[in-house]
Amino acid sequence: MNSGNKTRSAEAGHSGKEIRSDLHVGIEPRDGGGVEVGLESRVAPYYGEAILAQARQVLETLGIRNAKVSIHDEGALPYVIAARIETAARRAGLTNQKALPDKVPPPELSPKDRLRRSRLYLPGTEPKYAINSALHGPDAIILDLEDSVHHGEKDAARVLVRNTLRAVNFSGCERMVRINQLPLGLEDLAEIIPEAPDLILIPKVEHPGQVTQVGHMISELKVRHQLNRPIWLMPILESSNGIENAAAIAAATDDVVALTIGLEDYTADLGVARTHDGQESLYARTRLVNAARAAGVQAIDSVFSDVGDMEGLKRWGENSRALGFEGMGCIHPAQIPVIHTAFAPTPAEIEKAQKIAGAFEEAQQRGVAVVSLGSKMIDPPVVQRALKLVARAKAMGLA
Repeated sequence: MNSGNKTRSAEAGHSGKEIRSDLHVGIEPRDGGGVEVGLESRVAPYYGEAILAQARQVLETLGIRNAKVSIHDEGALPYVIAARIETAARRAGLTNQKALPDKVPPPELSPKDRLRRSRLYLPGTEPKYAINSALHGPDAIILDLEDSVHHGEKDAARVLVRNTLRAVNFSGCERMVRINQLPLGLEDLAEIIPEAPDLILIPKVEHPGQVTQVGHMISELKVRHQLNRPIWLMPILESSNGIENAAAIAAATDDVVALTIGLEDYTADLGVARTHDGQESLYARTRLVNAARAAGVQAIDSVFSDVGDMEGLKRWGENSRALGFEGMGCIHPAQIPVIHTAFAPTPAEIEKAQKIAGAFEEAQQRGVAVVSLGSKMIDPPVVQRALKLVARAKAMGLA
């Protein structure tokens, strides 16, 4: 079936010595002669027939009856094969259909207040990173459609991320997608929301209307595709305007669960260099934390971009926690355990908080309004802070 566009030869995907878990597909439309599929693959003796069979099935699903198709495989899994063939066929003007892979069982619902200490960015057009990302133990993975994807590959990344959400089991990690800046991000939503990601990151948010626009489209898509799972929102503030409007952005919709900041863009907006001690962004980060707390949502810090400086990452994470952040982004798996340690309460903090919580429970049982620990009276805000710390330590498996 032709989509109505002018047909032309097209390609998608990647191959070569440094490429793995991907493939390159070339499609040449023909007026007749049926479908001809050629395959080059290092695993052809073992999986060649299966790859060819899947390719023919995908082409049939897409309604393609006449074409010459060349495939250079570098160990791609079936959901990647389907995405690359579909993208090449769309680029060739041969189809507007989807080739959806088998769906894995949906994960458990993602609670609004779940742990979000670490979220690992994965380029949306690189399948090799997604397959084993959950093994590194991040609280969340981010399938990125924005800055890590070349503008000429946005369509390919969108289809690949859609298939990734459908076919990959991320073993309890929260499944996030960073869409593109609006209005391009609306095209991303139309493709990926039917696969029910847990959370959408909205980049370069400067006013609450951008959040409500995304929220309205997600609501419409959920109704259209009969989805009854929550899909949370995390606006990314990346400019002085975004920071000044932080409170309104955080309160734009009940689906906002966190605010985060993009420090590379923010410091560029200010016209200053980003430093390891972060003094140039201290105002923005503390204002974001305050706005998030006022709205009852989480405050999540930016990434630490020097992947070779683990000591610097540790200091940044500890300072971030001291400011009131609950987590941060990461761009390399090696950063995850450092971040988790930095955002964890110390054994001494846990012990003290448990004693205060115990004294509070005892006072409650006795019907006493005043909480005391030994000879010291404990103020209600101290009790509440202790209870939150104990709950967070339990969620981390530390208490």
